[in-house]
Amino acid sequence: MSEISLSEGSQMQQIDISNLNFQQLVHLKQQMDQELNVFQDSLHKLKLAQSRFLESGSCLEKITPKVEGKEILVPLTGSMYVTGKLANTSNVLVDIGTGYYAQKSIQDAKEYFKGRVEYVTEQMEKIQQVGLEKSKIRDATVSIIEMKIQNPM
Repeated sequence: MSEISLSEGSQMQQIDISNLNFQQLVHLKQQMDQELNVFQDSLHKLKLAQSRFLESGSCLEKITPKVEGKEILVPLTGSMYVTGKLANTSNVLVDIGTGYYAQKSIQDAKEYFKGRVEYVTEQMEKIQQVGLEKSKIRDATVSIIEMKIQNPM
């Protein structure tokens, strides 16, 4: 694999990386390393979001009419809780992002979290595909760099 496709603005461009000089190859490798780091970071953040949505969905399973009036711990911060009573088991407030909350029925909240998990999973798959392509380009670049080091012209 010595030909790669690079996007420059809105155009795709095919180049033969074996024709690049050593400096250009090193620069391309560094660029691929940086992009792969960004993709890894994005995947990590999406995985955290996915687990939070899964956990929120599974917590909804515990809210049934028979637990109405029972004592629960309500988080005020990440490490401080106060006791409270579960007053309504038919509706919940769902954090929908950027400081907004929506009141939803338990079933609607389950659907919401299921949809969020599916969306995040799709995004993770897309990022993994792009990351795989970038990784192939990086590996090809490294191979050509090694060949040029062994056989300088």
